[in-house]
Amino acid sequence: MHPIDLLIQNAQIFDGSGSEPQLQDVAIHQGLIYAVGPSLELQAQQTIDAHGLALMPGIIDSHTHYDAQITWDPYVNPSPALGVTTAIIGNCGFTIAPCKPADREMTMRHLTQVEGMSLDVLRQGIDWGFETFPQYLQLLQRKGSAVNIAAYIGHSSVRTWVLGDQANKRVASAEEIDRMATIVREAMAHGAIGFASSTSPAHNGEGGLPMPSRLASDEEMMALIKAMGEKGKGIYMVTKGGQMPVSFLEDMSAQSGRPVMIAALLHNSTNPDAVFKDLDAITQANSRGRQVIGQVSCCPLTMDFTFQSPYPVEGLQSWKPALGLKHPALLKMLADTHFRDQVRSELATASTFRLFNNEWDKVHVVETVLPHHASLEQRTVAELAKEFQKDPLDFVLDLAISEDLKTVFTALLLNSDTDAVATMLNHPHSLVSLSDAGAHLTFFNDAGFGLHLMGYWSRELGKMPLTQAVRRLTSLPAQILGLKNRGYIRKGYFADLLLFDPQTVNRGNKQRVFDLPGGAPRLHTDAIGVKAVWVNGHQVADHNGLLKEAPLAGKLLTDFY
Repeated sequence: MHPIDLLIQNAQIFDGSGSEPQLQDVAIHQGLIYAVGPSLELQAQQTIDAHGLALMPGIIDSHTHYDAQITWDPYVNPSPALGVTTAIIGNCGFTIAPCKPADREMTMRHLTQVEGMSLDVLRQGIDWGFETFPQYLQLLQRKGSAVNIAAYIGHSSVRTWVLGDQANKRVASAEEIDRMATIVREAMAHGAIGFASSTSPAHNGEGGLPMPSRLASDEEMMALIKAMGEKGKGIYMVTKGGQMPVSFLEDMSAQSGRPVMIAALLHNSTNPDAVFKDLDAITQANSRGRQVIGQVSCCPLTMDFTFQSPYPVEGLQSWKPALGLKHPALLKMLADTHFRDQVRSELATASTFRLFNNEWDKVHVVETVLPHHASLEQRTVAELAKEFQKDPLDFVLDLAISEDLKTVFTALLLNSDTDAVATMLNHPHSLVSLSDAGAHLTFFNDAGFGLHLMGYWSRELGKMPLTQAVRRLTSLPAQILGLKNRGYIRKGYFADLLLFDPQTVNRGNKQRVFDLPGGAPRLHTDAIGVKAVWVNGHQVADHNGLLKEAPLAGKLLTDFY
């Protein structure tokens, strides 16, 4: 026979099943795993001696927001270099398809607010060579991608298509719901992985108005998930607000016969039981035969921000008067005593879920503008407020205003309790997820969540065996998402692979890079201990990151079990 394409020898094989690793060889040919076993005697065009290294299936990132970026960056930086070989886009329903030309500007402005994306970057970058969802998938197919891509049909986009500028202002009529259901059916027929939505109060669009999906009635939600599941396919993914009980989501799963994926389950130190109540309810739903999964994060939710766009507090009811204000008006509002008192009062009350919970000791000054403020950097707002004998809110807003809102702060918001997060990561009905890759680019970058799970949680803290960390990043999401022949190292499976050093694997420190359209900045983290990444048998990254001539080896996934 002709030589196979690639033979990887002497690797510790973590096959994705959760079983103990074995020293074996893996043969790859024509994009598939040709053979797995000890001492394979095969001729190969390329042979790699992986002595001392581990080989696992590629990481599956089930929660990304690359919908816009992928139209100008088919490499979906930085995910491939961080071991990700499959990315699911369209989460929370914040998609760019379907979209009529008249709604493009509004859609971009919504994304700027809700997903922390630069309006200039979106205007320069998005390729609008589509209107409908099937046309969007055709565009992705033509352009190609470095990783495998599957896409949700997004609720806010569907709503905007049908209701136009009324989408984020009112409840839909029965006739409008029927039209939305038709769009969902069409998307499913053309290969959507499911239907995604959000009811979270933190999800606001331009001018502080709710994202369109938040205006949906229960009847609309139920009609659309049933339309999604009519052919026995699809996952309903929702970022739920506190007002949306798990019991209603269980009923949606029961009536549609389809899995429900709930985001974003994060631990709140000021209300530590809330997330576990949701996980208990999810457990009960599964015990009754429903497939309900909670998306949890292995990363602390840390955000860099300025008060030009303070995402951590924009979900507060009292912050609404400041949302959407232009610069002079915003400065005036932030200086207003009544506005500050309202914010202070709301922060003093307990909340079941919000991003910022009055923990000023977890907010740091990162970067100041005025030279005489340099000594404030890398210190907490709580400490500085005490030193200057001010209320923390007054201190932080006074500082921001004095620097024309250019001061950079960072806040550790959620998931800071190690033991609690470890319990969530190991929960039988949780999925390690929530990287938000492609969004919030100047606030945080968790695209390396998989490397962080393996390096920090498994090796450094010992909270999860490496075998289980690999399973939770590979075969488990593949099974939940219905990905065919992915997530395991087995003969006949697609050769999505990650070669790494188990002694060093992790993600690096964040740094600012300027590689978005127009030279705009984003936060970046390098991979540590990654030696090579293959997508469908083609190498896309090595120890230096994305290959200079990396092939667009990914497939658009449109067929699921």
